[in-house]
Amino acid sequence: MHFRAVGRAPVFEPGRLARRSGTECAGSQQLKRRGRPGARLSRRDHAVTPDDRDRPRYYLIGAAGWPNYGDELIASIWLRYLAEIAPHADVWLDCQAPGNARLLLGTPHPRVNYVDTLWRLSEAAPSGRPWDVAAWVQHAVRDSGHAPRWGAGIELLRDVDVIHVIGGGYLAGVWPTHIGLLAGAVAAAQPYTRVAATGQGVWPPAPHTEPLLRSLTERFDVVDVRDEPSAELLGGAAAGVTHGGDDVLLAIDQVLIDRRPVPKYMVCAQSDTSEFGTEELAAFVLSWLRSQDVKPEDLGIVEGIPRADREVYALFEHAVPGARFYPFQEVWTEGLPVAAGQTWLSTRFHPHLVAAHGAGGVAISVHSDFYASKHQSLLALGSPWTMVGKPLPSSVEPPAPSGFPAGVLSRQRGLKREIARRVYPAAHSSPRQTASDGAGSGDTGSEPGARFSSLRRVRRALGDR
Repeated sequence: MHFRAVGRAPVFEPGRLARRSGTECAGSQQLKRRGRPGARLSRRDHAVTPDDRDRPRYYLIGAAGWPNYGDELIASIWLRYLAEIAPHADVWLDCQAPGNARLLLGTPHPRVNYVDTLWRLSEAAPSGRPWDVAAWVQHAVRDSGHAPRWGAGIELLRDVDVIHVIGGGYLAGVWPTHIGLLAGAVAAAQPYTRVAATGQGVWPPAPHTEPLLRSLTERFDVVDVRDEPSAELLGGAAAGVTHGGDDVLLAIDQVLIDRRPVPKYMVCAQSDTSEFGTEELAAFVLSWLRSQDVKPEDLGIVEGIPRADREVYALFEHAVPGARFYPFQEVWTEGLPVAAGQTWLSTRFHPHLVAAHGAGGVAISVHSDFYASKHQSLLALGSPWTMVGKPLPSSVEPPAPSGFPAGVLSRQRGLKREIARRVYPAAHSSPRQTASDGAGSGDTGSEPGARFSSLRRVRRALGDR
């Protein structure tokens, strides 16, 4: 099934961003490569070779692993992008749940590793107040004696070429301790480190944190946001902030879509991060379905976050026997059940972004600041959907299924790729190599990132004197 938007909008040719891969852990793979199972590891096994030291090191920070459809999608897109431009580089993703992220994402980049250093440091701060968290994380990153349990991760973080805070809304004030992620990125940066944030939604901020957010992001080399309130908060164009939109736009043409027959009507209704009670939202959804005369066999329910997107549906499930439920794991492995001509009702942002390519719908803002700004960013791009919020209307008529205006998504994709080139300039400054080309060759002078690697070598030499 190809998902074609109405009119002159670009064709949606879905690729596969979320292929399943083996779950074998890295440690067991190393044992197999090195010899018989259970072979004793020596100090030599842990040595870092000169070739490893010369590889570019890219350190991504994101919210993957929770799981959340949008956060997993963004992480997968960036890892695949790096596999395209720098397959030889060493890549780390610092995320909420590295084990789960590894199972969900697999190895979209051939040299990706999953860690949680900055997430654990942000949680470990003695106080949960944003200013205190930011100060404590910076102290810990600069002197791991403050947090010796994460010493190995801190040492790694302080010796990378790019620190990239990938997109999402996890830095908004709804989660005030997450500001430690920004603070840690700034504290870890060396003179040769490029620090970037892309596709960020930081609105609304936690109370009294606007100056702190600006102070931290002013020290980034690249700052890109996905919505207008976030851009204004961080100083806008005058401060060098770009408004490139959500990071999924970097590869919107590659998002995995379920190719099987799908229902005509789709609902994604959440119970978390909401100003509504589950009963209020369930009542609105059921009333809307009845107003549209939706038959149960024509209805699909999508779960973007496990359990959180099941609770509202559970309240009216008895009224729609035969409706099709799509659990998160199925959505992730098979693709979002989207087709041109559908009608959607969604509180979640990323189903809105993907489905609006050719489906009509109604976006429900369940948080007057956080979700309103997210959905509004898509309406500003030309999403044909209608948005409602608190108080919920007694009825709402969905717009006819259509799509974004012609050329909008391709233009945004080009803009995001230009921003990506600013984040990883060294990877674009030399001819590309395959993963095997860069491994063990000993000739690093022509590798992307060689300039950064040379600076790392100088730093180590000076430090050894």
